Amino acid sequence: MTNSSKIRILSIDGGGIRGIIPATIVQYLEERLRAITNDREAKIGEYLDLIAGTSTGGILTSIYLCPNENDSSKAKYGAADALNLYMEHGDKIFHKNFWQQFKNFQLWNENFPADNLEILLNTYLRDVKLSQLIKPCVISAYNFYERRAIFFNSADSRKLGGTVKDFMIKHVARATSAAPTYFEPAMISSLSDAPQYLIDGGVFVNNPALCAYSEARGLKFTDQRVLSGNYKQPKADFPSAKDMLLISIGTGSSKKKYEFDSLKNAGIIKWLPVIIDIMMSGNSETVHYHLTKMWDTLEGTDKNDYCRLEPGLKTASPEMDNVKKKNLKLLYDAGQSFVFENVDKLNEIADKLILYS
Repeated sequence: MTNSSKIRILSIDGGGIRGIIPATIVQYLEERLRAITNDREAKIGEYLDLIAGTSTGGILTSIYLCPNENDSSKAKYGAADALNLYMEHGDKIFHKNFWQQFKNFQLWNENFPADNLEILLNTYLRDVKLSQLIKPCVISAYNFYERRAIFFNSADSRKLGGTVKDFMIKHVARATSAAPTYFEPAMISSLSDAPQYLIDGGVFVNNPALCAYSEARGLKFTDQRVLSGNYKQPKADFPSAKDMLLISIGTGSSKKKYEFDSLKNAGIIKWLPVIIDIMMSGNSETVHYHLTKMWDTLEGTDKNDYCRLEPGLKTASPEMDNVKKKNLKLLYDAGQSFVFENVDKLNEIADKLILYS
């Protein structure tokens, strides 16, 4: 394999409605690809070899890789379609009726009914199967009944040629975004009717970039080439880090500082939201630490072929369910600000996505 035929990987963190930020950044990358190639129909999913996503990142992954009805090797949706899901329909996802508000007041139930999310996923993804996505993916969830991590893997579902590892992608997207206290757990079944009882993958891997690396290491991309359309150059089987371009995008960094005095005598109720916040940010930092060290050991390769994009929230709310129109606009503005401040880096990424085709 030559240096100009690397495996192109995109990883997107979890973060609820803050998915607007990475969706805005990816939209810029797609626009740049269209400008360079002079192809107004170019779609981001066609310029990647693998996408990983957790929670909101899993939903974006599903949309970017959804196949076109007329040509199953091409993407149905562009980056603007994915962004539109959040900007136009985000208020429907995180919406409570009166009965839901009453139950929440009584602390009886999850914050939001899942009906609206499920309707929206069905509208976008219809009856597309995991095995039909145009490129390999990794989408995380957690099986709380069997107590094990789940990685929905389109490559395995194709390779096995059966139904045990295959799922409707709308069900996968529902499972990966079943954040505890926000939505009820998802009970989904494979095409062979094997049930899974799942919650949001963010409980153990909010940043799935290391999972994306591990998944790519185990794939024969010569086989994926047959399944996912033609490449300009041959791809590596079982690639190592030197054979990869790995772009990892966060959903908005906002680290709240906790005062010692406020926590030194705190009980479980006060500690619970703090621990969840620390676990999510700590996971992302740990993944970034490992990947940075891995790429730092490589000789004769571009260290920037691993790139962590960590946009700030600016004045947007850090809450994952704040879907007020003002906040949706602020999240979009935060993504646009990151693009403006990092345009050279993003242009370099777009150039490499073409170079490594």
